[in-house]
Amino acid sequence: MSQDPYELLGVPRDADADAIKKAYRKLARQLHPDVNPDPATQERFKDVTAAYEVLSDPQKRAAFDRGGDAFMGGFGGQGAGFSFTDIMDAFFGGAAAGGTGAGRGPRPRVRRGQDALVRIEVTLAEAAFGVTRELKVDTAVVCTTCRGEGTAPGTHPVPCETCRGAGEVAHVQRSFLGEIRTLRPCAACRGFGAIIPEPCRECSGDGRVRSRRNLNVKIPAGVDNGTRVQLSGEGEVGPGGGPAGDIYVEIHVAQHDVFTRHGSDLHCSVSLPMTAAALGTTLTLPTLEADLDQGAGSGLETTFELEVKAGTQSGSEKVLRGRGVPGLRGGRGDLVVTVLVDTPTRLDARQAELLRELAEIRGEESHDGSMRPSQKSVFSRFRDAFNQH
Repeated sequence: MSQDPYELLGVPRDADADAIKKAYRKLARQLHPDVNPDPATQERFKDVTAAYEVLSDPQKRAAFDRGGDAFMGGFGGQGAGFSFTDIMDAFFGGAAAGGTGAGRGPRPRVRRGQDALVRIEVTLAEAAFGVTRELKVDTAVVCTTCRGEGTAPGTHPVPCETCRGAGEVAHVQRSFLGEIRTLRPCAACRGFGAIIPEPCRECSGDGRVRSRRNLNVKIPAGVDNGTRVQLSGEGEVGPGGGPAGDIYVEIHVAQHDVFTRHGSDLHCSVSLPMTAAALGTTLTLPTLEADLDQGAGSGLETTFELEVKAGTQSGSEKVLRGRGVPGLRGGRGDLVVTVLVDTPTRLDARQAELLRELAEIRGEESHDGSMRPSQKSVFSRFRDAFNQH
C-alpha cells in the first residue's frame, strides 16, 4: 500500500482543502466498516483516514511535502489520531452532533424569548367594527437588579477554567480505527463557556423575572374566529435579558342572539303574521351597530327599514347591500333577512269564521296541494335563466 497521502486520497499535490475533504468523504462512504466489513477494506479505511489527517493539517502537510515522516509511526497506528466528526461529515454532509471540525463553541447565554398565545372572546359587533381591549399578561421581563446579566451587583461572569471558555471539552476513545475524538458540552459551565460566581438573588442568575403587565391590543374591524393579532416584542424576555418574543392574540367571536355570520355577510330571520305577509308592511329592525356602546350622536344607523311587499311568501329573502361585516381589506358584506310567515295555531270562533269566509271568497274551501321540487338543481337554474332570455 502506498505511503503517499495524495495517492491514497487520489488528489493532486496542489489540491486545496475543499478538494481534499471532498475526496475523503467520497472514499469514507465506500470504505467505512459498516458498509464493507472485510479486513482488507478496514485497513484501507484506516490508511485513507490517516492520509486525510495529514493533508487536512497544514503543519503535517508541509512536513510531508518537505520529505519528513508526517505520519509519526505509520498509517493506522495509534499515532494516527483523527476527529470522529470528519467521519460523520463524510456520511451526513455536516458535522457530528451538530458541530464542526473546529467545535461548536460556547452556547450563547443571551437568547430570544418564547412567543405566547392568548385567547380572548369578543362580541360579533366588536369583531365586525373593531375594538381595543386591555390584556393582563404574566410574562418574563428583564431583571432590574442585574439588568439581564444574571450576576450580583458589582460582579461579572468569569471564563470557565474547565473548558477555558470554549463551552465544550474533548473526549478521546481508542478503537480499532485509532483514536476517536468527540466534543461534548462542558459540564462545569453547561456549555456557556463562562460561570457566574455570584448569581443575582432577584433572578437566580437567569437575568429575568416574572411580572404581570397590562397591554392594550387593537383588534381591527372584520376579524373572525381564529384570527390572530400579533403584538411584536411583547412576549417573554429571553434568558440573559435577550430580546422578547411576540404575543399572538387569538380571537374567539361569541354567538349572537340574532345575527349569524357567513364570511362578510350577516343573516337573520324575521317572523311575520300571516295577515302582514299577505297585506304587506314595513318593519323597523335593529342593525348590528346597535350593539356598540356609543351615544346617540355617533352617527351610526342603529335601525333600518324593511319593506315587506304584499303576498310575501315564507322563506323569501331580502338582501340589504352593505349592511354586513366590514372586510379586513375594505368593503362590506350584505345583510340577508329571511322572512318567516307564522300560521296561527289557536283561533277563536269568530276568527275561524272569518277565515272560512275568506277561503270561500278565494275558492279555497278545499285544496289538494301541489307537489314541487324542494330545491332546483344547478342545471335547472341555468336552464331557467337561459329560457328567460
